[in-house]
Amino acid sequence: MNTSVNIISIKAEIRERLLAWYDDHQRTLPWRARHGQTPNPYHVYLSEVMLQQTTVATVKAYFERFINKWPRLENLAAASLDEILVEWQGLGYYSRARNLHKAANFLSRMLPFPQIPEDLIVLPGVGDYTAAAVSSIAFDYPIIPVDGNIMRVFARVFTVPISLPKLKDEITKIAESIACKNRSGDFAQALMDLGATLCKPKDPQCTMCPLKTVCKAYQIERVSDFPKLKLKTEKPIRYGTAFVLIHEDKILFERRPEKGLLGGMAGLPTTPWEQNPLSEIAAFEPENGVEWETLPKAIKHTFTHFHLYLSIKISISKRPPKGLWIASDAMETIALPTVMKKVIKEIPGFFKT
Repeated sequence: MNTSVNIISIKAEIRERLLAWYDDHQRTLPWRARHGQTPNPYHVYLSEVMLQQTTVATVKAYFERFINKWPRLENLAAASLDEILVEWQGLGYYSRARNLHKAANFLSRMLPFPQIPEDLIVLPGVGDYTAAAVSSIAFDYPIIPVDGNIMRVFARVFTVPISLPKLKDEITKIAESIACKNRSGDFAQALMDLGATLCKPKDPQCTMCPLKTVCKAYQIERVSDFPKLKLKTEKPIRYGTAFVLIHEDKILFERRPEKGLLGGMAGLPTTPWEQNPLSEIAAFEPENGVEWETLPKAIKHTFTHFHLYLSIKISISKRPPKGLWIASDAMETIALPTVMKKVIKEIPGFFKT
């Protein structure tokens, strides 16, 4: 048997079967063009930025809110960073919002929308995957964006015996060999949908899968063995103290540095977040003579790479220093990170939602 011919026929069968399944089972998503419609590049790009490290279920409402407020790319480009950050609250990974703001301004000056990965990857916050996804879905460019769902599908179909991070390189090679000009965007989205609905990490619905006849892992009854998992490591724990200074119905905030975690957002003054509990904390002193009361409950917040425990110190200011003072009834009008909202909710009788 000619092995190369056999592989080519298998890949052709994968495309045929998957596209036929997609025509009948594609998910209805607010950013996705319906059958026969031309994809909106702005919608595709915005959704892909939001979907970085975030689930489809979470992104839906945010996407619709953004499109209702900024229906065209030019509208988004005209918005201020603070406006975008307010709408982004709760979506996390705020560097995406800052990059979205920069990229929208850049794109509005270079219309028509760039179509190939090489032109898209120069945008702030756009990497290989996002560039490939936008090119493929919006413009039918012959490329397959490799995300977690697609890695899982191909790892099972071809029984790839490699774990991350090397797995992605191997799957990318497979994707490059399968990609073609015929319905490239539909094929990419079909792979995403298959991984999200049938070829799931746990309890995959193999009997309903359109690729079961060509899936090697299914044929040898070892689907659960692929992809090979990388051993998880425990997230480190960091500790700090947040300082809540109140004057009348206002709280003192500060603007966090543009670079770094929660960059550019308003936040309560805090100590550095250290990996060991601090026995003595250099108190935040916006004015002399302030006496701090430590609240009994610390808050816990989990970031991507660590858990954070923040103790809370609170004080009343009679002579407010200069700074960013925000009233309790204005909290929803500014972009506050979730971790800061958690702290504020612990202040007795001040801010409840």
